[in-house]
Amino acid sequence: MLKRKIDNYLSDYYKSTKRALLVTGARQTGKTFSIRQFGKCFKRFVEINFVDKPEAIDIFRSAKSSRDILERLSLMAEGGLLKDETLVFFDEVQLCPEIVTAIKFLVDEGSYRYILSGSLLGVELKNLRSEPVGYMGVKEMFSLDFEEFITCLGVEPFIVQRLRSAWEKRTEVDTFVHNKMMELFRLYLVVGGMPAAVNQYLASHNLHEVAVAQKDIINLYKRDISQYDPARKLNIGEIFDLIPPELNAANKRFILKSLNKNAKMKRYSDGFLWLKNAGVALPVYNVEEPKVPLLLARSRNLFKLFQSDVGLLAAQYASGIQLKVLAGDKEINFGAVYENAVAQELVAHGFHPYYYNSKKRGELDFVIERNGEVLPIEVKSGKDYTVHRALANMMDSSEYSFPEAVVLCNDNLKRVGRITYAPIYMVMFLEAGSEEPAYYNIDLSGLH
Repeated sequence: MLKRKIDNYLSDYYKSTKRALLVTGARQTGKTFSIRQFGKCFKRFVEINFVDKPEAIDIFRSAKSSRDILERLSLMAEGGLLKDETLVFFDEVQLCPEIVTAIKFLVDEGSYRYILSGSLLGVELKNLRSEPVGYMGVKEMFSLDFEEFITCLGVEPFIVQRLRSAWEKRTEVDTFVHNKMMELFRLYLVVGGMPAAVNQYLASHNLHEVAVAQKDIINLYKRDISQYDPARKLNIGEIFDLIPPELNAANKRFILKSLNKNAKMKRYSDGFLWLKNAGVALPVYNVEEPKVPLLLARSRNLFKLFQSDVGLLAAQYASGIQLKVLAGDKEINFGAVYENAVAQELVAHGFHPYYYNSKKRGELDFVIERNGEVLPIEVKSGKDYTVHRALANMMDSSEYSFPEAVVLCNDNLKRVGRITYAPIYMVMFLEAGSEEPAYYNIDLSGLH
């Protein structure tokens, strides 16, 4: 059984609030499995899957009140419902969006707890008739991040804690531990974090079987494209297939002309948006200036497009690349897979990553907002990781006041001035975290 961070999140969430929770995310990221595991914490766990029980769609659609829904739910639940001790799980809710709207009234009624999930929720529920604001939280789930991956492989928590301490103190990692972590990171580039692929690796250690599981997921995504958006399936399919070769290009930026020499963003923008909302691609947009807030400087027409899972990216490349990646073959363009792993990790940890490119200053691979400041991040897969013209230009410029920059590389951790050179696996410690409460009391005495 895979240990996931969301396990603790679910437990903490239901201890702290009576609200329902909608778990979103790409297909095959383990949403249903994690929810079922959490359901074991309740005396009663009731699962209504609108794919397995299509008759339930009409049953809930025709309900006129929360009382109607509860009566029908109790008839469908084996063993009945126990007040205050039942978790009701509505799965594949994209087929019955009315149940999302009805959650407000079910939460208000207060007898039971509710959790919802489904496929392509970012696509299907974006035009929801009445979103239950204040009655339902939303948690996006991703494939396993690197920390989850190594934990499932058996790396002890105290090792992770020592690595975290080294990151926080900016001190070097033990050489043996560092080398082993780099080996694990290369394995992660190949296996990725999709639960089916990770489980297959744990069961067999056969990379061929892992690749089969990954290609099954890729084919599932392609079927989704043709099934859920037939009018635009050719555009979306073309974009999806071009992610690996475009990342292999010199600047890794997605070039529309690669689709069609006459391609216009207006025609293809919905396709990019579909892939993003479906959770199968991660667009990283260019910013005109690396200053907070980054969102205001975003360019909609310039972006890099990453795979949602680095293992799926490896599976889309030529057969046999897996062993070359594990061996550190110099013929492999590690820049593409390294950047994909970093983008994936940053998004999973709550960041909205961007990149910066200027003819005058050069390009920064990623820029993120952390603690109210911009943090530039460079990703270096070769030996010359201390050579970074663009970053040096930006750090020396009086126009910007970056407190720190991070260069992710293959070498051990060291600090040079305001630049931290960190092993690539330490991207797992870049976390957005939760915002501290901000209190402000205004003095109105002069108005009396």
